[in-house]
Formats: sequence, C-alpha cells, structure tokens
Amino acid sequence: MADQPVEVVSYDPAWPERFADMQPAVEQLLEPWLTSPVEHIGSTSVPGLAAKPVIDMLALVSSLDEARGPALSALTAVGWLDWPDDPASYYRLWFLYPTPETRTHHLHVLERGEPHARALLAFRDVLRSDAALRQEYADLKQRLSREHPDNRNAYTNAKGDFVDRVLRDTGFDVPGRDLLPE
Repeated sequence: MADQPVEVVSYDPAWPERFADMQPAVEQLLEPWLTSPVEHIGSTSVPGLAAKPVIDMLALVSSLDEARGPALSALTAVGWLDWPDDPASYYRLWFLYPTPETRTHHLHVLERGEPHARALLAFRDVLRSDAALRQEYADLKQRLSREHPDNRNAYTNAKGDFVDRVLRDTGFDVPGRDLLPE
C-alpha cells in the first residue's frame, strides 16, 4: 500500500487549530463511550517541536470492548481508516484520516486508565516542559526521518528507546512496547 514518506518539518503554529477543527466531530462520534474530551497528543501537540505534520488525537473510553465495534463503524462511516492488523489492537483502536498517502490525523482510542494512554500523555507533558529534551527529540526525529524516509513503522520503532528512557527518567512505569511491522 502506498504511504506518505516520513518528513519531519518545523513546528507549525496552525497544528493546534487543526486538532481543534477535528476534535468536535470525533467527540460527537465517540460520545457514548468517551470519559473525557479528546486530547491532542504526539509531537504536533508540543509547541516548538519539529514533527511529521500529522495531528495525533487520543480518545479515552470507558470500555474498549464495548466501544470497539460501534466506534469502528461510526468512525469508518465518515472516512477514518482503521488498521485491522495493528499489533497493539489488544489495548487500542488506531485510525488515520483521510488516506495513507494524504493523512492529516491519527486517532488513538484507548480505555481510560490504560498504561499506554498514560504514557502518551506523560511523554507529551514532559516534552512540553523541557526545552533541552524537546531539542534532543527533534534532532533524533530528523536523523531517523533521513534513515527511514519510506518506512513509517521503522521510524516509529526507532524512536522507542528514547521515549522509554524519557518516561523512566521521570519515574514513569513504562508499559511494554509492541514493535510495528517493518
């Protein structure tokens, strides 16, 4: 399947607006299961951080099992694409919008309290609060985008050790990481 190349660009102050534009629609679709407002996560949620220009969103639901079928149907009906072979599907639903070649958004649907959800938020928050760490991560992402320009999964997998180290250094109990197929 065709996909976007891995391209890390300078921070764009329009990214929070792009999140805010999509947030109400996602919240409306997932309203029966949501436990809190949909959050902006990932590198585009960190002011000043270079990133792939794709907005990551986190939706926390009361029960992934109860939401799985109906949420999948609701989201795919309006153009979100699910990843049926996601190696982490036992704890999340993962979607992209609108196509792999022109993706603008990712949506992670996880159960409230899931350690991976807490890790996503903790990593975002530590990057927001530490300029030196933000720069170190930006440098790593630039290097990895050059090493894996056509393999998004390899790029993501290669960031894992850094993410785990940062979380451990902040005292976070790091959940196991599922490698993506490369």
